[in-house]
Amino acid sequence: METLANLESFIRSAECGSFSEAGRRLSLTAVSRNVAMLERNLGVRLFHRSTRKLTLTEAGETFRTAVAGHLDGLQAAIAGVSSGRDEPAGILKVSLPPTFGTAHILPLLPGFLARYPQVRPEWHFENRQVDLVGEGYDAAIGGGFELLPGLVSRTLAPAHIIAVASPVYMSGRTSPTKPDELAALDGIVMRSLRTGRIRHWSMRDVSGREVQAPLSESIVVNDPAAMRAAALLGLGVAMLATADILPALENGSLLRLVPRWYCDAGAISIYHASRKLVPAKTRAFVDWVADAFKKNRLAERFAGSLS
Repeated sequence: METLANLESFIRSAECGSFSEAGRRLSLTAVSRNVAMLERNLGVRLFHRSTRKLTLTEAGETFRTAVAGHLDGLQAAIAGVSSGRDEPAGILKVSLPPTFGTAHILPLLPGFLARYPQVRPEWHFENRQVDLVGEGYDAAIGGGFELLPGLVSRTLAPAHIIAVASPVYMSGRTSPTKPDELAALDGIVMRSLRTGRIRHWSMRDVSGREVQAPLSESIVVNDPAAMRAAALLGLGVAMLATADILPALENGSLLRLVPRWYCDAGAISIYHASRKLVPAKTRAFVDWVADAFKKNRLAERFAGSLS
């Protein structure tokens, strides 16, 4: 049986004469792929494609006539069922950063499942920005996502980066008081998988002053978790997200250097598609996470602007 997304993508593309325009109207990024899947399943070509416009084939016109009159009824029926269903249920597909997700979101799962036992989590721990609609995610958590049309975000906490090192590494060394003094220490830095470049930061204080923090490239890795592990091993200084190292800061296994200074990397947010009728499972998950952050004062605890 065809999905409603495939059928709606076909009808709107026929109306617009363009996959891209249909995508804008539907706030979808996978309209062309949905139509191709529909054609493959039906075993017929529905559109003649050119660089300028889409036109319906004979089979496409016949199918459009048969389907168009029923689409609104199907949408209304689904909306009625969804809005009348109070209990969240079904597969909850979520994308999370590995370190942050394991430390701060996974511990929320037992309570969430106890409250909503009909939800089945499918959580992907990955360091990338996913296509929520195209890849079928219900939600994603992270920082620095491009807010594409059709997506909404809810800010959870600041994404602040701070300089840290282990007590063993700092033993016998003079603790820096300004960001530019970090250059005298061994740096643990990260090479971006996307750009191939090593990321260097400028730091700011609460007054808004900015100073470069030029870490030496003593150790180069390509993963934040590896940076944290290297810092814990006493190999040098690393610039890491407060959220990823909060337990280590609180138990003293890592020390914050130049404590009045931090890097602002934006915000940690939770993202989902901006449908008029957000599925109950998604709405419940977003609210559960946001409430937990508020209850545990995580926004305040993640703020590098606070010493």
